[in-house]
Amino acid sequence: MLEIFDTRQKQAVLAVFLISFASIAAAYGFEYIGGYKPCALCYQQRLVYYLVVPLTGIFVGMGLAGKNPEALLTTKQLLWVAIIAMLTGALLAGYHAGVEWKLWAGPSSCTGGGGLSGGIPDFSKARVVMCDEAQLRILGLSFAGWNVVVSLMVVFIAIWGLKQASAKS
Repeated sequence: MLEIFDTRQKQAVLAVFLISFASIAAAYGFEYIGGYKPCALCYQQRLVYYLVVPLTGIFVGMGLAGKNPEALLTTKQLLWVAIIAMLTGALLAGYHAGVEWKLWAGPSSCTGGGGLSGGIPDFSKARVVMCDEAQLRILGLSFAGWNVVVSLMVVFIAIWGLKQASAKS
């Protein structure tokens, strides 16, 4: 059954899918099970996963069902989409990590340095999760920092898959 992943490109697509799916599942797990609420920048970082996971998932699912997955996109095109999307995600996550480390200012709507907006505060709204405060650090990296690592790992796997023609074994 797994012979459909007989090329390096298709193996790369499978790896991109599995890692991306696991990453977004972990984000939801930390949110709904762990109680770590995402900030506005966290939500923006998820957007690339909402593109990459379904596209690669459809490709993998079609392959497992015995259909030609390249009817949607060629494997090479899909890997390029993953590279561009995950590089964008790495940049967003890097920006967010820099905001958390106070290397640069973040959006005034979700950082502590925004000051008072004036007027009467609306206490009926839920508390805004601050973008410049890391809720948890694991081995020194926040969720945004780990997103940089995972995004770049996915990029390198996709590049590895594209190098199939030059790497004959």
